[in-house]
Amino acid sequence: MNASEIRKKFLEFQKNNGHVEIPPAPMVLEDDPTTLFTGSGMQPLLPYLLGKTHPEGARLTDSQPCLRLQDIDDVGDPRHTTVFEMLGNWSLGDYFKRDQIKNFFTFLTEIVGLDPERIYVTCFIGNKKYGIPKDTEAAEIWQEVFAEKGIDAKIVEIGSAENGNQRGIKPGERIFFYDDHENWWSRAGGVDSTPIGDPCGPDSEVFYDFGEDKQDIEKFGQSHPASDGARFMEIGNQVFMQYRRNDDGSFSELEKKNIDFGAGLERIAAAAIDSFDVFKISLIYPIIKKLEELSGKNYENNTDEMRIIADHLRGAYLLAAQGLSPSNKAQGYALRRLIRRAILKALDLGIAQNFLADTISTISDEYKSLPDNILPARANALETLEREELAFRKTLNRGMKELLKMKENGISGAEFFKLQDTYGFPLEIAVEEAYRQNIPVDKNYLADFNRALSEQRERSRTASKGMFKGGLEDHGEMTTKYHTATHLLLAALQKLIDPNIVQKGSNITSDRLRLDFNLDRKLSPDERSAVEEQVNAWISEDLPVSHQEYDKDYAKNTLHASGQFWEKYPDRLTVYEIGEISREVCGGPHVDHTGILGNFKIKKEESSSAGVRRIKAILE
Repeated sequence: MNASEIRKKFLEFQKNNGHVEIPPAPMVLEDDPTTLFTGSGMQPLLPYLLGKTHPEGARLTDSQPCLRLQDIDDVGDPRHTTVFEMLGNWSLGDYFKRDQIKNFFTFLTEIVGLDPERIYVTCFIGNKKYGIPKDTEAAEIWQEVFAEKGIDAKIVEIGSAENGNQRGIKPGERIFFYDDHENWWSRAGGVDSTPIGDPCGPDSEVFYDFGEDKQDIEKFGQSHPASDGARFMEIGNQVFMQYRRNDDGSFSELEKKNIDFGAGLERIAAAAIDSFDVFKISLIYPIIKKLEELSGKNYENNTDEMRIIADHLRGAYLLAAQGLSPSNKAQGYALRRLIRRAILKALDLGIAQNFLADTISTISDEYKSLPDNILPARANALETLEREELAFRKTLNRGMKELLKMKENGISGAEFFKLQDTYGFPLEIAVEEAYRQNIPVDKNYLADFNRALSEQRERSRTASKGMFKGGLEDHGEMTTKYHTATHLLLAALQKLIDPNIVQKGSNITSDRLRLDFNLDRKLSPDERSAVEEQVNAWISEDLPVSHQEYDKDYAKNTLHASGQFWEKYPDRLTVYEIGEISREVCGGPHVDHTGILGNFKIKKEESSSAGVRRIKAILE
C-alpha cells in the first residue's frame, strides 16, 4: 500500500467509525501572529480540544499537511523532513482509550497490513509528586489487543530515555512505561510545565521495529522505543486528555475527556514497505529517482544532498500550490530559502542546469489526489518556482564570474560587499564558494564587509532613518544577527546591573542595534566593559537559539519570559530562548546559534528620556 492509498484508507476507516472528515487547514497561516505555518495536525483543532464546540460534531478526522522549518538542519538523516502529513482523528468527549487503541491497532495491522510482532508501544509511568497514577488502563488495553493476535506482550517500567539507553529491552517486552518527558501531553511540555486550567494527560506512542541491526549502539546506546537510533520509528501518538491542572497546581480528572490522535503518513508508509528511510516512500522516492537521472549519481552515495533537495522541493511545491510566492519577508522568505538551499545542493550533485521543471512535475503527480481547495494555486506553482530558480541562477552565475576574477589575489570584505551589493551574490554563498574554489579569504573579511555595508547605508539614509515596524529595518542576515545580539545585551544588563531591567524600546538595522531600558543612572566604565565582555562570552560559547509556542499566562507567570506588551499579546505566543541565559517573547528573526554573531562592541550609552537609558552597539 503506497502513501496515497494509506491516506485514502485511513479517512475511509475513520468515517466508517462515525467520524466526519474535515478539510485541513492551510499550511500558510495569515491571521496567527505566533507562527507562520501549520506545524502539527492538532494545531487547527486546539480551540475545540480546549472546550469550544465543533460544528461537525464530536468525532472528526483529517489529513493535515504540515511544515516545520525548525527541523531544517536535521534533514539529511533517514527520517526527518520539514514537510509532512499528519493523519488525525479526534474524540471531543465521546469515545476514549479502549476504542482509540483498538481502532488504531486494527488500522495498522488489518488495513495497512503491518506485522503486529513489530509494533511496540509506550505509556505514562505516572507522577507521584502530583498524584497522577500510572496509566495501567492503556497498558492493559494494549495487552488485550496484542493477545488477540496471539502475542504475549510483557509490560516493563523504563522511566527515562536515559535508563532505556543503558538497559535496552529483553525478549517478550512490548509495552513500556516512560516518564512525562516521553509520555505526557500539555501545551507547554511535561507535568510541571502544564499551564493552570489546561486540559492535559498521558499519551501512548506507537513504534515500528525495523530490526536490531539498525541500531548504532556505540552512538545511541541500547535500543528501546524512545531511543534515538534507527531501529524504532514512532508512527503515531494517542493523547488522552483526561486531566485539568487546578489553580493550586494539583490535577483533577475531567468529566469530558478528549482523544487527540496523530500519525505520520510518511512514517506509516515507510513501515508498510519495511524501510527505515522515509525517503524511499512513494511520495518522495520518485523525486530521488529523478535526481539520480539528472545528476548521473546514485542515491546511496549522495543521500544527504538528495534527501535535502527532495524534502525542500516538496515543501516548496506545496507552499507555492497554496498561493505563496518567494519574497524577502516572513513566509515568502521561508519559501525562498527552501528553493535556494535545494538549488545549492543540486550544484553539489553537478546539476548546473535548471531542473525544477522536471522535478516539480514529479512532485505534483504525487499530490493529484488532494482536492483543489487544499492546493488552490497548483496550476501556477511551477511557474512561480521556475521564476525564482531562474533569478537565483542568474545571481549565482554573475557572482561566480566575478568571484573567479578575484581568485589570484584573494578576497577581502570590501570585495564580498561588492559581490552582494552590485551583483546580488549573497555573502554566505560567496564565502562558501570561495573556500570550495580554494580562493584565499581575508581573515577580517566580515568586519570589512560590515564596514562597507554601514558606509553604504549611511550614504543612502533618509529623513525616515530608524522608523521601522517592530524595531527592525528588514529580515536580512545582519539585522537578524543584531536582533539576536539585542537579546544577549538585555540578558547581560539584567544579570550584571539590575534584574528588574526590562526593554523599553529597540531599533535594529543591518549596521547596528539600539536598546532602550529602564535605569535612572549612567553605567560606569567598568559596568559598560563588564556588559560588553559578558555578551562576547556568550557569543563565544556558541549557545543554541530555539523557540517554542506557549500559553500567554504560562509564558509570563511560570516561565517568567521577558516581554513588553503583555496586554496586547495573543493567547498563544512564541518564546525565544538562548541557551539558559535569555528567555523572551519575540516574533524573530534570530540566528540558530550565537557563535556566528562576531565581536560585540558598545559604541554609546546615553540617556533616552527620564529613567530610560539607551545603548547603541555593533557587531564587528
